Amino acid sequence: MSELLDDLRRGCPAAAAREARDSEVLGDVMPEVVAFPRSTSDVAAVVRVAAHGRRTVAVRGSGTKLDFASQPTSAQVLVDLSLMCRLLEHESGDLVARAEAGARLAEVNGVLGLARQQLPIDEVVPGSSIGGVVATGLSGPSRYLQGAVRDLLIGVTVVRADGVVAHAGSKVAKNVAGYDLAKLFTGSYGTLGIVTEATFRLRPCPPCRCFLTASFPDEAAMAPVLAELLHSQQALTAIEVDRRTPLGPISISALLEGQAGPLERRAEVTAKVLGGASACDGPPEGWGSLPGPVTLKMTAELSFVPALLGLVRELSTEHGLSPVLRGSAGTGVLFAGLGEPLDPTAIGAFLADLRAGCHLFGGSAIVLRAPVAIKGALDVWGPVPALDLMRRVKQQFDPERRLAPGRFAGGI
Repeated sequence: MSELLDDLRRGCPAAAAREARDSEVLGDVMPEVVAFPRSTSDVAAVVRVAAHGRRTVAVRGSGTKLDFASQPTSAQVLVDLSLMCRLLEHESGDLVARAEAGARLAEVNGVLGLARQQLPIDEVVPGSSIGGVVATGLSGPSRYLQGAVRDLLIGVTVVRADGVVAHAGSKVAKNVAGYDLAKLFTGSYGTLGIVTEATFRLRPCPPCRCFLTASFPDEAAMAPVLAELLHSQQALTAIEVDRRTPLGPISISALLEGQAGPLERRAEVTAKVLGGASACDGPPEGWGSLPGPVTLKMTAELSFVPALLGLVRELSTEHGLSPVLRGSAGTGVLFAGLGEPLDPTAIGAFLADLRAGCHLFGGSAIVLRAPVAIKGALDVWGPVPALDLMRRVKQQFDPERRLAPGRFAGGI
């Protein structure tokens, strides 16, 4: 038995710590031990033991996003939150719910749905946990109307690097005290603290949904239609684009939700904007999912979305790649998915040129996910504005750099 494992079993017997297995490797970093806490106090006890020995800590929920962003450079203790999977509170009258970080998003929404309410966060990666959604800040198509994860999050419970439990925000949606701190943890990839509970504002479940999809031969043809949709008065829930090959047609899909009668009239108006569109009760293939084993996340100002599609087409031809392009034209967040064969040199050159273009379009490009061998050959984050500020925040929350070191931009 290792000294670390012995320390954890003495310091927090309820966490059921054991030696890590080969399947629990994080990129190319092998944890020494894995702990399975059942409560926030258990997590705090585990982190205190780690802090006492100056050991590094990483966290895992359902494990669906461990290949996102950079990998930690060290993780002696892996904290597995899968046993912390309860929906702790649901105040239906206030449209607020609080859940443990290990709870699955789909299961939480299944329970909320019994009261005709929902947490309007798309399950972009199947099996996602609440903690994983907060840690990565990954939002899907519904972000266009409902807001991003950070907009829906109104409170968090976190365990700090020294093992102290802290709370931010409130379980009452209209009380926004501490809300900025909750936002700070969204998308921090576990580098500032371990989120153990999250409180969200909810929305009523829509009684009816309608998906409208139309196809356009190129960026020039879809640009005026997209512009009109962005200025539509029809309260669209989402506006998505999909292009399966760089030279192929571009589909625009719009989601509308609401009462049947008004929804039908809104759909008719939207279909005319699209120049005629096929309607369906269910989402089109690929809706809200990530394309390709290598996924690049790109952002641009809304007016430059057609130009971004054109840039990807041009660069794909130049670098001999054939990405699938998909994402939210309504929020300026697109994903390029690259499949086999994966050539790190070609991907790296494509990414560098893509970043230059995204910068001109008021956005950026990062490697969201990739196999370890590919990711190691790429600059995952690229230029990051306000990196010095991020480092100061990291220093304040985790001065010894023990929480998922290296996972975030700039080696944070």
